[in-house]
Amino acid sequence: MTERSNFFHRIKFLGQQISRLLISLLVVILIGITNIVPAYAQVKTSSPNGATASVAKNPIFKPEKVRLGITPTGWSNSDDLTMDLNPAISYKQIISEIALAGFQGLQGAPKFPKDIATLKKDLKVRGLTISEPWVGTYFTIGAKEDSQKIFEDQMAFMQNFDSKVIVVAELGGAVHQQPIEPLNNRPQFTDEQWQQLIDGLNSLGDQAFANGMILCYHPHVGTGVEVRADIDRLMAGTKDHHVNLLLDTGHLYYSGVSQSEILDLINTYGSRIKHVHLKNIRQNILDQAKQKQLSFLSAIRSGVFTVPGDKNGVIDFDSILNKLAAVKYEGWLMVEAEQDPSNTNIKPLREPLEYALLARGYLRKVTGL
Repeated sequence: MTERSNFFHRIKFLGQQISRLLISLLVVILIGITNIVPAYAQVKTSSPNGATASVAKNPIFKPEKVRLGITPTGWSNSDDLTMDLNPAISYKQIISEIALAGFQGLQGAPKFPKDIATLKKDLKVRGLTISEPWVGTYFTIGAKEDSQKIFEDQMAFMQNFDSKVIVVAELGGAVHQQPIEPLNNRPQFTDEQWQQLIDGLNSLGDQAFANGMILCYHPHVGTGVEVRADIDRLMAGTKDHHVNLLLDTGHLYYSGVSQSEILDLINTYGSRIKHVHLKNIRQNILDQAKQKQLSFLSAIRSGVFTVPGDKNGVIDFDSILNKLAAVKYEGWLMVEAEQDPSNTNIKPLREPLEYALLARGYLRKVTGL
């Protein structure tokens, strides 16, 4: 690279950093303004005809029982690290923007420091905590001891934080990280494999409970527990133990579980839903992904997921959130929009912080939190 071209490259990089800093400063000002008035106060909104009306913002959940978080996957994908900004966004900027957007917690991510003391310090100064770890088990392929070790490591990790949720998904035969279409190629467990999974989960659930933790099973695209029938079988087999359900709206909808079926899941298993991922779907991109037989990661890169509150999303979160409130849900509401932030085909163009603010504003409007 010549000295002249290197100079212009440095100027371009500096300009990008200044732009991000200005956005962050603007957010600080906006958050300071919005925090002057409690979220549950009466607010004025304008109707399409220009009239104003008072909208009560009384929280639909108990504020002391429900916390709001967001995963870092809107900034940098944990399964494919090439989905990132250019230049790559730093770990500290990710957690700073999450805090600026008004969230309280987040998942871990590959970019985060491995040293627990450093991680805790960086999160604490921003008023954040880790909401959950990800535990992939392999009971259905006979890896019981490995699954146990992974679980124990993540349970020990979570002892450093005030959240007690352990997210678990069976990854035996899973295809969501493979370059193949996930729905038709996912594993179909035999009766023996189902029993291995249920026995393994019951053991982990009891261990979690004994250690003051809450095991939440995550039905996931491209795995052996994906659709309603799978969920019913798993919940029936674990009902006498401490195995709970993670409700992930995006994975369910992607897998073919309809909006009404998601609401029915909440009705059926409301007392066992202990963790929620709020993930929206762009219907046109989901249709294209299925038509073109895209892999799960390719669908993400194309923009299949977005946040609650995005008008381009198809999922009705008003009804889902109100249904969760009706069954007296307590726990985390985690915004999760696995996206490629460098995708320029999605209009309007938004940075990860803008998506986080969009989701946070929507949740404040609907839940009063």
